[in-house]
Formats: sequence, structure tokens, C-alpha cells
Amino acid sequence: MIHFLRGSRGPTVPLVRLVGTIGMATGLRPGLSLSAVGTALRRAFTTKGPAVALVVNSPGGSPAQSSLIFKRVRALAEEHDKEVLVFVEDVAASGGYWLAVAGDEVFVDATSILGSIGVISASFGFTELLDKIGVERRVYTSGTNKSILDPFKPEKDEDIAILKGVQADIHTAFVDAVKARRGPRLSDDPDLFTGRFWSGTNAISLGLADAIGDSHTVLRERFGEKVVIKAIPVGRPSLLRRRLGLAGAAGLGEDFIAAARADQMWARYGL
Repeated sequence: MIHFLRGSRGPTVPLVRLVGTIGMATGLRPGLSLSAVGTALRRAFTTKGPAVALVVNSPGGSPAQSSLIFKRVRALAEEHDKEVLVFVEDVAASGGYWLAVAGDEVFVDATSILGSIGVISASFGFTELLDKIGVERRVYTSGTNKSILDPFKPEKDEDIAILKGVQADIHTAFVDAVKARRGPRLSDDPDLFTGRFWSGTNAISLGLADAIGDSHTVLRERFGEKVVIKAIPVGRPSLLRRRLGLAGAAGLGEDFIAAARADQMWARYGL
């Protein structure tokens, strides 16, 4: 059922922008988490109208937050019986693609980047550096596995096995979500779930997306030229954080580190 506003205006379609790395919100760069976007999502789905539009532009991040946001979108869509249209801008990769598959339809630009359905963990090893500069590492734990994958200690096969087991569980959850949402639209390409990513055009041929299109064009074609696209703002940091880009001097280092990690994630896809 399409709801019309007074006068000659068309139906209202709320639009929420899910932009940024997932689970890495800082004063220097906004991020996405369920707590940050939950209110905006509820406002969108309780707005009278035929559908909810989501714009996704994210290189990924926290798998837990990706899953939580995905589940909240689907729960709200079912609760309010709303169609969800997703529009990918630059990238919907890794956790960003997890968000995208919450949509009933996924629209992309030909130059968008989609996919990267996999799990990654990266760090450095500094054991030889400590030997060269004559520094002794001292770690005390009350559990035998408490210090696994310490970058200042030699790698152990059993530590790597623990990490890979966790990654396998997360990867399975990710793949299951994609298969549940995209179903028979997915191709049988053997690289689909290997972590590879593709352009928007190729993503369509693989079943990862449905068509080329942007929110302005598609929503007018779908709901008429007089459709009202109502932007629903996602929660913003406090005025102090917006002006200073930090939460006081104590948080400056953490903000820079998180911002560097976020930039690295965008750079992985050439952005």
C-alpha cells in the first residue's frame, strides 16, 4: 500500500546512509555500529511509505556489528512489512556487503566494488627486533592461551589453528547470510566466497547485485516523479568531537590509530 502526503506530493521513501568502516567510529572518521544507526533505522521503518532505501558505502570492519545491523534491518523490515532497496556507492565489500544483502534488491554503479566475502586478520611480528635492540619481553598470564598471537613472541601452530577456527566460524555465518538473502540469484562461480571482489557490472552477472541504478533515479522510476525521498540522519558525535575531532587529549592517539586502520581498509579497494 502506497501512502501519499497531502496535496499532490507522492509517497515518502525514507533513506538512511550507512557510510564508513564498521565498528570503528572515531572523532576523525565516523563509523558504523548498531548503537550508532539503530535509531535512524527505526525512524526509517516507522515512516509511512512503501519502502526503505539504504545507501551503503563501506569497506567492512567488525563482523559482529555487520551481522547485528543486518539482523536489525531484516527484523524491522518484517515487523513493518517494508521492502528494502539498497544502493551501493563506491564499495560494499566484506562487512559492507553483509549490510548490502539486507536489501530485497541491490542496485550498484558500474564502477562500484562488491564482494570480498571472507574474513581477514593481520598483524606484525617483532621477535627479531627485540633481539637486536636487547629488549626482553615479559608477559604474565593466568591462562595458557591468554597471550596467543602476541606479536613479540614467535608464532605457534596451535595459536594459528585457534585463530583460523574463529575465522572459519565467522566466514560460515557471512556465507550463510549471503545465501539466505540472495539464494538462487547467486551464480556457481567457485570464487564467490573466497574473498575476491568485483566491479558492479560483474557483481550483477554473479548475482551479488540486481541492476545498475542510483537512489534518485530508481526511486522515481519505482514510485513516481513526485516521490519524496526523506533523508534520515544517522547519529552524530557530540559538538565537541565534531569541532575538535577527538574526545580530549587522552583519546587523540586512539583516534589516529583507528583512523589509520579505517584508511587502510578503504585503500584495500583502491579508494
